[in-house]
Amino acid sequence: MNDSVRVRVPATSANIGPGFDALGVALRLANTVTVRRSSKAAPDAMADEAAAAFFGASKKKPFRFEWTILGDVPRSRGLGSSVTVRLGLLHGLNRLARAPLDDAALYHLCAKLEGHPDNAAPAAFGGFTVARADGSYLRCPVAARLKFVLLIPDFEVRTADARRVLPKQIPFADAVLSTANTAAITAAFFARDYGALSAGCFNDGLHQPYRAPLVPGLEKVIAAGGKAGAQGGWLSGSGSTIACVTLGDAQPVAAAMKKAFGSPSATIVTTTADNRGVAIRED
Repeated sequence: MNDSVRVRVPATSANIGPGFDALGVALRLANTVTVRRSSKAAPDAMADEAAAAFFGASKKKPFRFEWTILGDVPRSRGLGSSVTVRLGLLHGLNRLARAPLDDAALYHLCAKLEGHPDNAAPAAFGGFTVARADGSYLRCPVAARLKFVLLIPDFEVRTADARRVLPKQIPFADAVLSTANTAAITAAFFARDYGALSAGCFNDGLHQPYRAPLVPGLEKVIAAGGKAGAQGGWLSGSGSTIACVTLGDAQPVAAAMKKAFGSPSATIVTTTADNRGVAIRED
């Protein structure tokens, strides 16, 4: 029996504009979590919580472990970094315990730990997903011709802070706008008709208008990306990353986004969707 396992978990971009807490896509950008049996385990709130959830659900006798994480998914930038930790730990512990839980069960545990499934579903299964509060989901692969241009600022936005600014009620018209646009985005992804995506599809009244002050330049960057050829853009998760999608040349879109943001310290990453999801490699 192996005492160490490596788990690759892709980054994710959730919400995709109006699909608040529901839509998400996995990206070809990842963290690798290594989990190994060890008596040198150090206390860590997120790891301890994930371990308690795993051992409680699997009914396996708890064992001590240590873990490390490496990769390209930055913390608190709206790219699902917490899911890479939680899902990586859950899959790692499951493999070390001889796989008492299946992938679906591990996904549900992760979604419960996260408090919402929009990042957990695409990270677990890859591609584009529509996930509901009860953890049920629909998934489709995403073609490589659709490119994602990510502008990653040099500052963090904590999810708790981003949720704190959301109103308890929204105007009826904003709910209708968001519902229609979420349906349009979902239909375009499942039909692979990415040309049907447009700037209007990504408009919403649920979260982006209220979170915009946390990411100065958000609307300006999205507009610049659109003028340079992007289908549209959105605040990735709760931010601070700003994402645009394009079927054309990504370079002009990236350059326009960075120029509009105005900070040389921002990082640009151009990538495509990850259709695989979690991948495990035992040492």
